[in-house]
Amino acid sequence: MRKWLLIAVVLMLLIAAVCTAQRPTFGPQTVMVSMRDGVKLATDLYIDPRGGGPWPAVLLRTPYGKATSTGPARGIVRAGYVYVVQDMRGRFDSEGEDTPFLTDGAGELQDGYDTIEWLAGQEWCDGKVGMLGGSARGITQYLAAASAPPPLRCCRVGAAAPSIYHYAAYYGGVFRQQMAAGWLTGQKFRPECLALAKAHPSYDDLWRPVNLAEYAEQVNVAMVHQGGWFDCFQGGTIFAYETLQEHGGEGARGSQILVIGPGAHGTPDPEALKFPENSKEVPFPYWREFFGHYLKGEDAGIIEQGPRAYYYVMGAVGEEGAPGNFWRSADQWPPPSQQTAYYLHADKTFSEQEPAEENAGLSYEYDPANPVATIGGANLGLPKGSMDQRPAEQREDVLVFTTQPLADAMEVTGHLRAVLYISSDCPDTDFTAKLTDVYPDGRSMLIVDGIQRAKYRNSLETPELLEAGQVYRVEIDLWSTSLIFNSGHRIRVAISSSNYPRFSANPNTGAATDDGEEKRVASNTIYMSGQHASHVILPVVTGMRDWSRAGPRASPVNLALRLLPRSVQGR
Repeated sequence: MRKWLLIAVVLMLLIAAVCTAQRPTFGPQTVMVSMRDGVKLATDLYIDPRGGGPWPAVLLRTPYGKATSTGPARGIVRAGYVYVVQDMRGRFDSEGEDTPFLTDGAGELQDGYDTIEWLAGQEWCDGKVGMLGGSARGITQYLAAASAPPPLRCCRVGAAAPSIYHYAAYYGGVFRQQMAAGWLTGQKFRPECLALAKAHPSYDDLWRPVNLAEYAEQVNVAMVHQGGWFDCFQGGTIFAYETLQEHGGEGARGSQILVIGPGAHGTPDPEALKFPENSKEVPFPYWREFFGHYLKGEDAGIIEQGPRAYYYVMGAVGEEGAPGNFWRSADQWPPPSQQTAYYLHADKTFSEQEPAEENAGLSYEYDPANPVATIGGANLGLPKGSMDQRPAEQREDVLVFTTQPLADAMEVTGHLRAVLYISSDCPDTDFTAKLTDVYPDGRSMLIVDGIQRAKYRNSLETPELLEAGQVYRVEIDLWSTSLIFNSGHRIRVAISSSNYPRFSANPNTGAATDDGEEKRVASNTIYMSGQHASHVILPVVTGMRDWSRAGPRASPVNLALRLLPRSVQGR
C-alpha cells in the first residue's frame, strides 16, 4: 500500500512539473520602437501568456525607468488589455538625448504620437489605446493628446502639468526654482536641460508645442484629471479639465472628469494640517469602467452620465462639529459662486468694505539676498501642505491683512486671484500673495498662494519693465480651493515679493534671468485707495448652509455610490 502511495505521489509531482514547464510565463517582452527620426525607445510589452486577443493597449511612458512601473501589469492584463511601459527618449534603455517632454508634444518630434501609432498597428492590438500615470507620467499623456493620435481613446492623468511653461517650469513668469531645477538635477538629466529652461523665461516657440491649450480643439479623448489642493500641479490639473471640457474636440468636450482632494504631491509635512481619513476615500474608483467604456465599448452609465467634478470641501481640522471635510460632486467645475472682493486697508484689515482713503498705501523693502523662506504649500521637494505661516508673517517685508473673526461659517470654492496696485523704484520685481485660515489659537494655516513677476504683468510673452513711481495693476493667480472657514476663524492675506526656494528670487534689475551677480534692494508699495483698491477675489458659495450634516455618508457623491450596483461599488 505504501509503495503504491509513494508511486502516486511521485506521478503527481511529475505531472505538476510538466504542467508548470508548459505554462506560459508572465513577463515583459522588450522591443525597441522607432520614432520618426530613427531614435528607438525601449518598450516593455505585457501580453496575456494564455493567448487570445487582439486587445486594446494601455500605455505608460516614464522618465523613471520601466522597472518602476511594473505594479499594475498583472491586473491590467487580466482585465483584458496589453500593458505597455516605455522609457522616454534618452532615459535608461532608450536612445536619444534626454530633453524632458520637449519631444513628447505637438512639435517636430512627437514620441507619444509615434508610439501610439506603432501600438495600434501590432497584430495583438485591436487598434485602440489608452494611457495612464501620474506626475511626469501624466504630463506625457497631456502632450500625447495634444498631438492627436487617432488610436488614443482615453487617459487617466494623475497630478500633472498640461503646459510645461505655465505649470512646471514657471509660475507667473517666475522660475520654479526648487521644483524645476531640483527635479532636473535630482533625476540626473543633462545640464543642458536646465540651462535651456532658464534661457527661455518668456513664453515662446520653445514652449508652445508642449502646451495642451494650444491644441485643445484637436484633442478628442476622454480624460480623468486627478489632483490635490496642495499639489504642485493643482492649477494645471484644473486648467486641463476646464480647457478640454469646454473647448476640446468632439471626443473630449463634455467627456472630462475632475477629481480633487486635499492631498499634496507626496506626503504632507508632519506639521501640516492632517485632514480626516475620509479625505482618502476618493469617490471615483471606476478605472475599470472608464477604460472598459472607452477601449472596449462596455456600457458604463456612471462614466457618461455621472457628475463631471468630484471635490473635497475642506474644513477646520481638530474642531468638533466644524462644517466641511466631506466630498461633494457637481455637474461642472467651478460650481456657482459669488465673486466677492475683499479689500486691503492701510490699517492692516481685510474686508468687503472698499477703502475710502485717498493715496493710501504701505511700503516695504525687498532684498533678494534675504528672501522670505518657503513654508509649506504646493511644493515638490520641499515640506508641503497647509502649514503655519506666522514665522514668515513676522518679517518687516511681509504685509499682513486680516478680517475680524467670522460670525458665521463661510465657504470659498473655486478660482481665487489677487489684484494689486503697485509701484517700485526698480525696473522689475515680484509680488506674492498668500491666503490663510487663521485659527482661534492664532495659527495662520496656508490655503493658497501665488506669485507674479511685474514685467510679465500684461503678457508672459513680452516683458515690460517698470518706471519708478508709476502705479501698475498686477494680478496674481492663486489657483483654486474648496474650504469652509469656520465661525470664529479669520481670513488673512499676506503680501510680499519672494517665496524662496520655491521660486527664484528676483534680483530687481530687470535682467532676463535671475542668475547674474548684480542685485538691487527694491522699495515696493501696495496701494489701497479708492482709485487703486488692492483686493482679493474670493468665490463665496451661498445656498449650501446645511454643512453640519454633509459628512461622508450624506454627501451627494456617497449617496450616488450607494445607488450603484454592488458589483460597481466595490471597484
